[in-house]
Amino acid sequence: MEDQWKRTALLVIDMQKDFIEEGSVMWVKGGKAIVPNVMEAVELARRRGILVVWVVREHDSQGRDVELFRRHFYSSGKLGPMSKGSAGAELVDGLVIREGDYKLVKTRFSAFFATHLHSVLQGAKIDSLVMAGVQTPNCVRQTVFDAVALDYRSVTVLVDATAAATPEVHHANIFDMKNVGVSTPTLQEWRQSAS
Repeated sequence: MEDQWKRTALLVIDMQKDFIEEGSVMWVKGGKAIVPNVMEAVELARRRGILVVWVVREHDSQGRDVELFRRHFYSSGKLGPMSKGSAGAELVDGLVIREGDYKLVKTRFSAFFATHLHSVLQGAKIDSLVMAGVQTPNCVRQTVFDAVALDYRSVTVLVDATAAATPEVHHANIFDMKNVGVSTPTLQEWRQSAS
């Protein structure tokens, strides 16, 4: 199993204050509840020698690289969500990028879209991906479907280390991903498979 872990990456998606902390315009209601499981998944990955990739959104302070439907958050000179260098763009408390981890900045839902993620993973001989973070119907799902399209050998979504605005939305998207061959274990099940 040790060789397989060296070919695996854990993608921690958008676990930033603007998504996790209540009061932000981008708040994902279910996000705060998964923080302990995300922390545990990261620690387990590190113990197993799995590459931890921190996928974060960071935007230009004027919103020039934001999707059209979100540009109104950056109008009138106000600092929009996930603006580079802002407190909201920081990882939520308890999550820390360490030496050996990799930080990937994206500006769209998928971690693969207009980034160099696929090249980084290929260069590290990664063929299996595990996903944690928010939010299930957007960034997690888009990244998963792109990983499937790019023929990653194994794609896993930790069902209780990912979240959406409601449990119903979360479970509907987990169901869809499972139907395209994505593995959807709980953190406990993944931990047991990592023993």
